[in-house]
Amino acid sequence: MISIRQIHPVFAGEVSGADLTKPFGAAEVAAIEAGMDRCAVLVFRDQRITDDQQMAFTQNFGAIENAKGGNITKDDQYRLKQGMVDVSNLDKEGKPFERDDRRRIFNLGNRLWHSDSSFRAIPAKYSILSARSVASPGGNTEFADMRAAYDTLDDGTRATIEDLVCEHSLMYSRGSMGFTELTDAERAMMKPVRQRLVRTHPVTGRKSLYLSSHAGNIVGWLVPESRDFLRDLNEHATQRELVYTHRWRQFDLVIWDNRQTMHRVRRFDETQPRDMRRTTVAGEAMTAAQAEAA
Repeated sequence: MISIRQIHPVFAGEVSGADLTKPFGAAEVAAIEAGMDRCAVLVFRDQRITDDQQMAFTQNFGAIENAKGGNITKDDQYRLKQGMVDVSNLDKEGKPFERDDRRRIFNLGNRLWHSDSSFRAIPAKYSILSARSVASPGGNTEFADMRAAYDTLDDGTRATIEDLVCEHSLMYSRGSMGFTELTDAERAMMKPVRQRLVRTHPVTGRKSLYLSSHAGNIVGWLVPESRDFLRDLNEHATQRELVYTHRWRQFDLVIWDNRQTMHRVRRFDETQPRDMRRTTVAGEAMTAAQAEAA
């Protein structure tokens, strides 16, 4: 029987009684979804699963998101099967990337606070990350509760942001780290999309900030004032008391709700293999009316 124990004062839970190598029944799926609505991040320990089992578990919660458009890996460089997102530091031969490998440099953007797929017109629902091998020391993943971030804003700021819309693109997050040498095809793939700055959860009705390093501009604002304001919001949202740090063990699996959290990975010894495999549950709706971005 599934039970969930909260492991952080604000959010995040650890699940017991679940075996992800086996099919889930309706009651088990409902228990996980209720736990996600409450905790936003759930940790499963010692889940020795295959890629197919991970995808089967993912499909309990919706369709698997198409990974195309979320990286710069060429078709002949993919290490994992379709449906799996490779957030490892490994090439197709299973060796850690060289320091100057373009894929490694691009992936350094995962160390910025972000919400997965906020750069898509229909952003992701859940992300599910399986640790097949972990690097030590470092490599922790930090999660910020964006519901608590919204709740702890002052009334004036909440009034200011209520109807704001931001433009999100991988060009903003990677550009902030100096990764600007993109091909025309990559720029077309990373065309900005619009997302509301305040989201309302479809089940609980709870409001949250929808921030990400992918957010580079507020529609109708000057770019410098947009980025100044967004930086202040990000600093508020990532206060230590609102952040859960997950210290990975091999065969951990963590699922988080991109509608209610941000996350980032921390530094680790990149000479060691870190094999992390993600599946993503596709979102169901846009957060803002889409229009041609400037």
